[in-house]
Amino acid sequence: MHKPFRTAAVLGAGVMGTQIAAHLANAGLQVHLMDLPAPGKHKNAIVAGAFKKAQKLSPPICFTQAAARRIHLGNYDEHFARLADVDWVIEAVVENLEIKQQLMARLESVVRDDAVISSNTSGLPIHQIAADRSLSFQRRFLGTHFFNPPRYLKLLELIPTEQTDKAVLARMRWFGRLHLGKGAVVAKDTPNFIGNRIGLFVTFLGIQALTERGYSIEEIDQLTGTLIGRPKSATFRTADLVGLDTLLHVAENLYPAIPQDERRALFQVPPLLRKLAETGSLGAKAGQGFYKKVGKEILSIHPKTLAYEPAQPVDLPGVDAIAQQPDLAERLRQLYQLPGRAGDFFRQTTLALLSYSACRLPEIADSPAAVDRAMRWGFGWQLGPFELWDTLGFHQVLYDMQAAELSIPDWVNNVSVTGESHFYRSRHSVPSGLPMAETVMTPTGQQPIEHPSDEIHLPTVKAFAKNLLWENKEAALLDLGDGVVLYEFRSKGNTLSTKVVDGLSAVLDLLENNSYRGLVIGNSSDHFCGGANLVEMGLAAKAQHWAAIASLLVTFQTLLQRIRYFHKPIVAAVQGKALGGGCELVMACPHVVAAAESYIGLVELGVGLIPGASGTMRLAKWAAERALSESPQHIQPFLNQVFETVAMAKVAGSADEAKALGFLDACSTVVMNGDQRLYVAKQEVLRLDREGYRPLPKTDFWVLGQQGRAALDHRAYVMQQGFYASEYDRYLAGQLAYILTGGELTAPALVSEDYLLELERQVFLPLLQQPKTQARIEHLLTKKKPLRN
Repeated sequence: MHKPFRTAAVLGAGVMGTQIAAHLANAGLQVHLMDLPAPGKHKNAIVAGAFKKAQKLSPPICFTQAAARRIHLGNYDEHFARLADVDWVIEAVVENLEIKQQLMARLESVVRDDAVISSNTSGLPIHQIAADRSLSFQRRFLGTHFFNPPRYLKLLELIPTEQTDKAVLARMRWFGRLHLGKGAVVAKDTPNFIGNRIGLFVTFLGIQALTERGYSIEEIDQLTGTLIGRPKSATFRTADLVGLDTLLHVAENLYPAIPQDERRALFQVPPLLRKLAETGSLGAKAGQGFYKKVGKEILSIHPKTLAYEPAQPVDLPGVDAIAQQPDLAERLRQLYQLPGRAGDFFRQTTLALLSYSACRLPEIADSPAAVDRAMRWGFGWQLGPFELWDTLGFHQVLYDMQAAELSIPDWVNNVSVTGESHFYRSRHSVPSGLPMAETVMTPTGQQPIEHPSDEIHLPTVKAFAKNLLWENKEAALLDLGDGVVLYEFRSKGNTLSTKVVDGLSAVLDLLENNSYRGLVIGNSSDHFCGGANLVEMGLAAKAQHWAAIASLLVTFQTLLQRIRYFHKPIVAAVQGKALGGGCELVMACPHVVAAAESYIGLVELGVGLIPGASGTMRLAKWAAERALSESPQHIQPFLNQVFETVAMAKVAGSADEAKALGFLDACSTVVMNGDQRLYVAKQEVLRLDREGYRPLPKTDFWVLGQQGRAALDHRAYVMQQGFYASEYDRYLAGQLAYILTGGELTAPALVSEDYLLELERQVFLPLLQQPKTQARIEHLLTKKKPLRN
């Protein structure tokens, strides 16, 4: 059993150092962030200024202000002795080998004998940094390469040296995955490790296509983005986000360090990249790079004139039709076979990528799985290079590589000779993708793939028909084993469509009359639930089907109340966005396991409505129960908070913040690694069942009546006067205040949940009939952004 780190120090308060410190604090560690002493009286000025700047970053680096307070600032002159008490020291100073070596010498004289020391370098050989230190020090030293931004990118490359103790490496993998929420990949101590070595190769392939092969920036980004399962920022928007000066620095360090690389010539700094960097066109941080936004228009650089020009029409016949194919694997296969410019680009760049990735093994990693995980977790690819190879067809790609006279390493040829047709295989030698695979072909033969035992991946569950217990077109019930079942949304955007709501009701009926121990509500997508199906609601409103809408609202309220007080444990497994009705579903679940990166909120006022499926009621009850006493003066501050939260359609930026806003119960379980959520939710069901599950008791609560409503109305007036709210926003806020304070009640009163649910229904339907509300719904559906009217 490994021991978790409780204290850490980050040396170097640059862009990466401050963000690494913040993420360690998010994980609950006490963190010392240090940098050079400033001249003059205030020696903490450098580190304080850097941390203040980092706290203004968007998206934010800390879960909450409480996390930020766990970071203790210091400087090397006055506070270096603090390092004697820390469990883990991370070096993140300037990329200068001599400076890093001097710092290691000073560290060895201070840190404990059991403290782990790591470097976040991305460009220097790890083994050289601690080369002059004692063997004891070197056994506790390794590289820990976080990807920027550390809070949001999952990849953590661990780079042991020959001296690194295997137990230290195992502890770092365990802690990184479980406590930091990282996907830890072990890389070799080679230039740029795994992710940046492959990632830079792909970026420079794109620049080469721009400058030498006649493709436009827009065409390349269309062919390297979501179409092929990669982020929509694709090649050139990603480069602008990373920073062209950063790309230049990485390339300048890499080229001289890889004399034996068969594709070394590609890593020579492209003249276009150097010109852009020299003129200060460094990307997003400079306002221009490969792209430049002028007003509402997005311009792109002309590779020869360096002038920014409006986007020209793309010349990619056949791509639009392929893009309509929902299945990624089928899109990739169709694009690979597509004649013309688009197919040529995809074939040439893909073959180059796959050849290069194969040739880097075992140089940069021992297994294709490490490379695939690095690219998926560090760059947001849905398929890594070897998964892509399997998808396109092992022998087809190999044949095309040979025809293109690309380098093919002996180990890949040996795979072909043995009769294998895939890198990855699952049980019974069935070809499969990495999440389901049990073995992978490597340069040393077929090797098992290590999968954590405390994660449940739905592709694995879905692969076996016996796990499917029930389904309709937009939802399914899956058997997770041990008497626990999972209700999974499959609707577009995981919205709460009629089929999803009806399906959940049918599943509860099924649970009533069998021996299942409990239910998990969750799914395998990036986001838990996008809320109510606005398309269905908008169409019903246009057709003036008011009775049907009223009936649906009653049905949904009743369903959520049934979930809340069900006689068997029900646990929501939440990740990503849970908005509107999705938030109300989460709030109704009596038990929740949430990924730390859960973004939960009641956003209905943005479309001209109020939370009408118990969300308003639950926040009113939360305010009353959070107060020190039943006195109105104690309840009012909490009521003010929930009022502003809903009126401003505020979305929690983390699960921790969701607790503070009342969207999650204080005792909800938060997991740093979102991949654990389904497993932990299942274990929670089993625990509750073993203890003899007792449903939550239904209790009445205090609302404040007319006096409390007046206070909320005044806050709405102030928001309008401060131009934070339109006149219609203020009207909507008044309707919200009406429900929160008990409707027509003139004085504080003890009310039931059903009383406020009735008020929600009274307000919701008339709001949906308002032209301005319908305009907001239509605008969101057509323009994909909210309307302020």
